[in-house]
Amino acid sequence: MFTEERRQVILSALSVHGSASVTDLSRMVRASEITIRRDLRALDEAGLVVRHRGGASVGRSSMDELSYREKAVVAAEEKLAMAAVAADLVDDGDVIMLCPGTTTQALAQRLTHRRLMVATTSVLVASALVDSTDVEVLLIGGILRGSIRGVIGGEAEKAVSRLRFHKVFLSGNGLTAANGLSTPNMHVASIDRAAVDSAKRVMVLADHTKVGVDSMVQTVPTERIDTLVTDVRADRGELDRLAAAGVQLRIAEPADGFAGRGASSADSTAS
Repeated sequence: MFTEERRQVILSALSVHGSASVTDLSRMVRASEITIRRDLRALDEAGLVVRHRGGASVGRSSMDELSYREKAVVAAEEKLAMAAVAADLVDDGDVIMLCPGTTTQALAQRLTHRRLMVATTSVLVASALVDSTDVEVLLIGGILRGSIRGVIGGEAEKAVSRLRFHKVFLSGNGLTAANGLSTPNMHVASIDRAAVDSAKRVMVLADHTKVGVDSMVQTVPTERIDTLVTDVRADRGELDRLAAAGVQLRIAEPADGFAGRGASSADSTAS
C-alpha cells in the first residue's frame, strides 16, 4: 500500500471510530508500528489528526464542514472577484459542469446571458440560472446535502459519469500542491471526482482561506487541475508550488471601488 493510500485509510478509520491505537492501525493497514507513527506524525503536522500516547484521534479541521450560511460570508468580496475572472474562462457554446459552492453560485450569476449548457448538482446554481433564456440547465438529482445546497449519492454520480463536459468548475475545503483539492466529506468527494473524470478541463475556484490547507479526502490530484482561480491574499509560496506543478493561475483582485462589478486577473504558469 502506497503512503498516500495508507494515510487515507488511517483518516477514514479515525473519522468512523473517532480514535484508534497505533497497534490497531498497524493491523488494519498491514504496516509496522514505526510506519504508522511516522504517518500519524505527518497527519498531525498537517492538522488532520491529533496524536496522543499510543494512538491518535481525528482533528476538527479534517472533519468539520461549515454550513452554507457560514461559507457565504467567508471571503465574500474575493469570491465575487473570482467569479468575474472565472467567467472569462467560459466560451459561448461550452457544455460545463458547475459543482456546488458559494463561488460557483457567484459564477453562475455571471453566466445568465451566455449561450451555454450547464449541468449542476447545486440547487443554488440552478436557481441563479432559472430565468436565463440562453442557458440550458441540466439539474442532476440525488440526496440533498444541506451544508453545500447540493446533491450527492450513487444515482447522482452515475448521472454525472454518463455526461461529457468541456470544463468543470469546482471548489473544496482545501488545496495544496502536495495533495491537490480536498474536502471533509467522502460522498462530496466522490461526486466531484465523477465530474472531473467527465471533463476535458478542470477549473478549481479556491479563495485564500483554502489555499495551503488540507482536508480529509482528496477530490482532485494536483496534476489533474488545469487552472486555479484564487485571490490576491492566497499564500504566495503555495501558489508558486502549484504553478511549478503545471497549474495555470488566475489571480483575481477587486477593482477600485469594488462592488461586485468586475475584477482584474494576473496569469501565472510554470516556466
